[in-house]
Amino acid sequence: MTFDYHEPRTLAEAFELLDRYGEDAHLMAGGTATVLLMSQGLLRPGHMIALRRIDELGGITRTADGGLRIGAMATHRAVERSPDAFAYSPALTDAFASVATVRIRNQATVGGNLAHADPAQDPPPMLAALGASVTVRSSQGERSLPVEDLAVDHFTTSLAHNEIITKVVLPPLEPGTRETYLKFLPRTADDYATVSVAATLRLGPDRTIADTRIVLGAVGPTPMRARRVEGALRGQPTARIPDALDLVRDEIDPIDDLRGSAAYKREMARVWTGRALAQVAR
Repeated sequence: MTFDYHEPRTLAEAFELLDRYGEDAHLMAGGTATVLLMSQGLLRPGHMIALRRIDELGGITRTADGGLRIGAMATHRAVERSPDAFAYSPALTDAFASVATVRIRNQATVGGNLAHADPAQDPPPMLAALGASVTVRSSQGERSLPVEDLAVDHFTTSLAHNEIITKVVLPPLEPGTRETYLKFLPRTADDYATVSVAATLRLGPDRTIADTRIVLGAVGPTPMRARRVEGALRGQPTARIPDALDLVRDEIDPIDDLRGSAAYKREMARVWTGRALAQVAR
């Protein structure tokens, strides 16, 4: 396969290339997914636009209001080891540390991971559970959307061909919020999850559940928000958590594959959601 390779140094240069080559151009961040797709013959770009030299897409910093900003070209390893990310949420760094191997985490990027839209990846459920949003830019302007709305199907996002994810923004967490990320792995530690669960929970002054967000990975075409479970738990004592877990089965859309049958995944989703909620409710 032959293609033209471009390394713009600014976003303006990248947008000019995207507008010039249109659908024949493909963006590359860390390249871990791109190289695999090309080797399998699933991707045949005429022009490859690498983003690694665009400095404004990097960095991990706390925001003035107590939130967190992660540049799209920050690597998984950078987030995993970031003191700012850990201070914001240890569960966030746990999720990034759960990805594959150190070698992959040193190369794969936050923006590339989200744009790839693999429903079995680790970071997107945790980012969604924390209420993160992505900032997206093109030559026509900028927009922001929740992480949970970015992926629309297997390996498909709502991004236009000329849009680039520039950063992920996580809002400040309410005082008392607890978070966790759990990943069910029946095989090796660097495998994709059979089921993953990201959960946040905040107790009110009366010790009832004031708010919770639950997002499951690897059990549908996108990370799946368990909204019915969330609704059933708000305002309830933590002792009612087991009563809401059966709702998980109807909130997900798993398929039969090498990691288990759909029925098995539904049951594991119920079990691991219970474990995640028990952990944050202690």
